[in-house]
Amino acid sequence: MRRFPEPIQNAAAALARLPGVGPKTALRYVFYLLKQPKADIESVARALVALGERIQTCSRCYTYTAGGGVCEICTDARRDASLLCVVEESRDIATMESTDAYKGLYHVLGGTLNPIEGVTPDALRVRELVERVRADETIREIILAFSPNVQGETTILYLAKQLAPFGRAVTRLARGLPIGASIEYADEVTLGDALKGRRTM
Repeated sequence: MRRFPEPIQNAAAALARLPGVGPKTALRYVFYLLKQPKADIESVARALVALGERIQTCSRCYTYTAGGGVCEICTDARRDASLLCVVEESRDIATMESTDAYKGLYHVLGGTLNPIEGVTPDALRVRELVERVRADETIREIILAFSPNVQGETTILYLAKQLAPFGRAVTRLARGLPIGASIEYADEVTLGDALKGRRTM
């Protein structure tokens, strides 16, 4: 394999550490950047450096914030403090917010349980969640918003058990047929969940 100058190799190695980016794709990105004006490359570099310097974790919900300390959602007095939505990662908050259907607070767990890969409750923010619910009597419902896969289901069951002693409502996202889907091609689990979650018209 051809050896490239050290700056190209270093940049490709750094980009290859991103999820879904292999060595060939990383090299493709480097050569694309080399064709751009120097000012554009410097702009990308400054943006990446700013991530490390200015972005911190909210001390209350553990999402990312540029303000330091507590994030904008946690400090917004208009939010419904009686609702707490537990999500896997910070990016899930943006997805939930885009629906404009949820006005409560959040807790970022930091992943889902996956014992095969060594992700146990100690590796997640389970203890922080339990302490938050124990300390805050205003929380009346905890919504477990995880993907409907094996890891998400395992995490939901585990958290429901941990939160049960507090006597708060513990709910999960509804599941069922997506808009535009055909019943003919739906699997049994999805169709069963759609039947269980049916609503009055």
